[in-house]
Amino acid sequence: MSHEPARAGGLDRRTILKASLLAGGGLALEALIPLPARALSASGAKSAAGSELSAFVSIASDGTVTIVSKNPEIGQGVKTSLPMMVADELDCDWSQVRISQADVDQKRYGDQSAGGSTSTPKNWLPMRQTGAAARAMLVQAAALKWRVSAGELTTAKGRIFHQATGRSVGYGEVASAAAALTPPELNTVALKDPGQFTIIGRPLVGVDSAGIVKGQPIFGTDTRLAGMLYAVYEVAPAHGGRLVKANIEAAKQAPGVKHVMPITGNGNADTGLADGVAIVASNWWLANQARAKLAVEWDLSASKGHSTSVYRAKADAAMAAGGGIDLRVDGDPTARLAAATKRIAARYDYPFIAHAPMEPQNCTARYREGRLEIWAPSQAPQDGLEALQTALGIAPAEVTLHLTRAGGGFGRRLLNDYMVQAAAIAKAIPGVPIQLLWSREDDIRRDYYRPGGWHSFEAGIGANGELIAFSDHFVTFGAGNTPVRAADYNLAQPPAGLIEHLRFSQSMMPTVVTTGWLRAPRSNALCFASQSFLDEVALAAGTDLPRLMLSLLGERREIPAPDKRPPLDTGRARDVIEKVLQVSNWTQRPAQANSGKGFAFYCSHRGYFAEVVEASVNGSDVAVHKVWVAGDVGSQIVNPMGAENQVRGAVIDGLGQALAGQAIELVDGAVQQSNFDDFPLARIPSTPPIEIAWVKSDKPPTGLGEPALPPVIPALTNAIFAASGTRVRSLPVRLKSA
Repeated sequence: MSHEPARAGGLDRRTILKASLLAGGGLALEALIPLPARALSASGAKSAAGSELSAFVSIASDGTVTIVSKNPEIGQGVKTSLPMMVADELDCDWSQVRISQADVDQKRYGDQSAGGSTSTPKNWLPMRQTGAAARAMLVQAAALKWRVSAGELTTAKGRIFHQATGRSVGYGEVASAAAALTPPELNTVALKDPGQFTIIGRPLVGVDSAGIVKGQPIFGTDTRLAGMLYAVYEVAPAHGGRLVKANIEAAKQAPGVKHVMPITGNGNADTGLADGVAIVASNWWLANQARAKLAVEWDLSASKGHSTSVYRAKADAAMAAGGGIDLRVDGDPTARLAAATKRIAARYDYPFIAHAPMEPQNCTARYREGRLEIWAPSQAPQDGLEALQTALGIAPAEVTLHLTRAGGGFGRRLLNDYMVQAAAIAKAIPGVPIQLLWSREDDIRRDYYRPGGWHSFEAGIGANGELIAFSDHFVTFGAGNTPVRAADYNLAQPPAGLIEHLRFSQSMMPTVVTTGWLRAPRSNALCFASQSFLDEVALAAGTDLPRLMLSLLGERREIPAPDKRPPLDTGRARDVIEKVLQVSNWTQRPAQANSGKGFAFYCSHRGYFAEVVEASVNGSDVAVHKVWVAGDVGSQIVNPMGAENQVRGAVIDGLGQALAGQAIELVDGAVQQSNFDDFPLARIPSTPPIEIAWVKSDKPPTGLGEPALPPVIPALTNAIFAASGTRVRSLPVRLKSA
């Protein structure tokens, strides 16, 4: 096996590799891998401070390889893909591998989170290095046993071979001896060439898939403890409401009810401890039924005026007034717009959206003898520990936090309000395990929503049909100059950096509505608005959107981003655009009547995606017939099966947001939607065939949970225009009957 030494890849502090003997015999290997601040920043981590990644691998005497999965599994596949990286470089057989879910322990595991499609880029090199180091130690142990040079030995499927003498030995047989060796420096171990991969690049079923199909208890709602009681938590019917008083006597007399208690929150939406009334019963149904017997007075004064209609009127006024805070100004867009041969303007908007994961928010907590034990499906559990300390004064050192698999997250479980609420109830009833479970209505009405937004675009076209000036006045929510969570702007989105004269500006209005990150944060909305408007620009310029994009991208180069995010690689962008045009036969128009094709491109979370949608329009009905996707997420697809699942899921999510009618509407801070009847999700019959084509580049692999979603929405709305001549400038799609 031919190997090249691994490079440190920017890891500029010493990696600590520890080996120890397993109880009963075998090798336990622990790697603590420092990440410099620039590596975290490049991968989109929230902190600029240096941190550590870690990997834990053990080889038992029977050859079983156990790899600790430290990150939350929310359906993105990291519980399978990250161990694949270790196992391939270890050169074991995948059937020998067992995956163990880690509890939350920042000192031991470093960052444990799931969000931003960062797991693959942050772990690609460290996980492989750890597997290669374990292999090197096993090989060295066999070489000492046989008194031969380690260079004479090869490995395959968990065995070590000495071809000269025909001897072989299983990893488990030398694992204990390897535990006594000094581990190598990770930046010196040899890594495989991609052509030598035996596990990476194979389509593998998720390690939890069989358990999910069989209904095994792996989700947060499956947690069962002796003596456990069940809780619901009633909060104000409008965002921003506070508890005044509660008459709880009738609820206390309801069947099965054990405790009813008002809880005063801290007024901090980030920690999630809203004012409320907890009802604890012998089962959840009885606790939920007892809600109707509560008589609660709420102060809803802060919620007045926070209505969808009011927000829309304020946005219209802000766009009519112009101005706003300049976020980016290149050249002199005002003068160039005035000098343009043709000017085009349009407004676009999109609503608040709920996450609506299939598993509602839940958490199980037990507080006894000053310590808290929690079972939670959290995407950011370490943030949850901080929230517990802020809201309840429980230090992280006093908390044991078990990660359960999440039944969907999409960014919702990056906020830990359900964890804090469960802990507050458990702290009030020491020694008793409490499972808090939100109803579907709770989940829809108490979300951290994707914020709505409004865009006023204008573009100038020159005499030769070129785009010479562009502006976008973005109206959203925030205080002062600071947007609310997930309402920030992408200063690098096309055509920024591709034309000389451009302005991005922003106006904000206050809101009491809690907001948060939804799959492909900000990109899921900004791409719809910008790529839909650029489709209008292309038409006015006498071309189509893909040709306009290729013209703007120009030669292969990197366009620096103004906000320290990765630069736009125009070559990678060109490649995915050209690929999707090829696989979709873009120039061949659909044969079906009232049909059309739409295109869109976007780069987010380090992934480059171009997509084409074919759709037909019949009155107010839209049918999507096929979606083509071309994506570049680097040099290697770790698990092709998982990767395709992520792309298909992203496309279905995007189509559902646009076509199913997803929108959160407010009246004086109260969410009007409550369940899947008025906040519908995508359905199987409306899911079209999805064809995926990969474009491999020479860049390190990146994540896939998010970047395939943004382009499908404008590709759809552009297809609707091509089919019907109706321009969709507002989401969700609501066409009028002819």
